[in-house]
Amino acid sequence: QVQLVESGGGLVQPGGSLRLSCAASASGSIFSIDTMGWYRQAPGKQRELVARITSGSSTNYADSVKGRFTISRDNAKNTGYLQMNSLNPEDTAVYYCNADRILYHSGISPRYDFNSWGQGTQVTVSS
Repeated sequence: QVQLVESGGGLVQPGGSLRLSCAASASGSIFSIDTMGWYRQAPGKQRELVARITSGSSTNYADSVKGRFTISRDNAKNTGYLQMNSLNPEDTAVYYCNADRILYHSGISPRYDFNSWGQGTQVTVSS
């Protein structure tokens, strides 16, 4: 069983910054994580991609966050990050972490877990 746990959300004033973290864990050792992504969902809106980073650290961003957000990862810690700067009220949403494929040891044998999601962390940008 694989778990993704986000942290770092909160209330911030317009123009402020937050850093989100996404830590992956499993019943056994994690061998590799392919693409990690951050998505967000604002009230009444569909979930949308914010940023993604491949295992080779190639990145892509939604146009709305380019130049303000930076996605990164620490493979040794099985953790992804989203640095968010120059936040504005339109960035208010629940932010979710995703991993498209995780190879881990279940305690019995190596297994893949596909399309894993975290529980989400609330980001509110307001004065």
